[in-house]
Amino acid sequence: MIAVIGCGNPNRSDDGAGAGVLHLLKARGVGAGREDIRLLDAGTDGMSVMFAARGCRALIIIDAARSGSTPGDLFEVPGAELEQSHKPTLTLHDFRWDHALFAGRKIYGQDFPADVTVLLIEAASLDFGIGLSAPVSAAVERAADRVELLLAERQGRREAAS
Repeated sequence: MIAVIGCGNPNRSDDGAGAGVLHLLKARGVGAGREDIRLLDAGTDGMSVMFAARGCRALIIIDAARSGSTPGDLFEVPGAELEQSHKPTLTLHDFRWDHALFAGRKIYGQDFPADVTVLLIEAASLDFGIGLSAPVSAAVERAADRVELLLAERQGRREAAS
């Protein structure tokens, strides 16, 4: 099983990029009728990421980012470089997907995917509002294309190993 998980809050403008990628993948029929691919919109719920990843052989996470780069830039990062331990705060992002990667690896061990790829889309705005900015909308298309390629690569590896 490969889990593709979109994260973020679509009520915060470009923070809805992860959900936008999932919507586009579903519209393209990615994963339809396939039991080996799971598409999930986790919103801002890091625990959902951790639970959905358990037992998967690979995990792809898509989210918005604020790094200071040009809005719409797309970054691909190995999950191991982004996972971090949880330090409680009092926000909706108290237990994020990066915490879920760390905790899932500690809790589930070998039953948590070692193959984790994170796609981050640089946001133009994270203010309250519905809809993506033009550069992020374009990046959502590129991210969906990349997810499809990652899925094909992983399927090819699995078939070659069989």
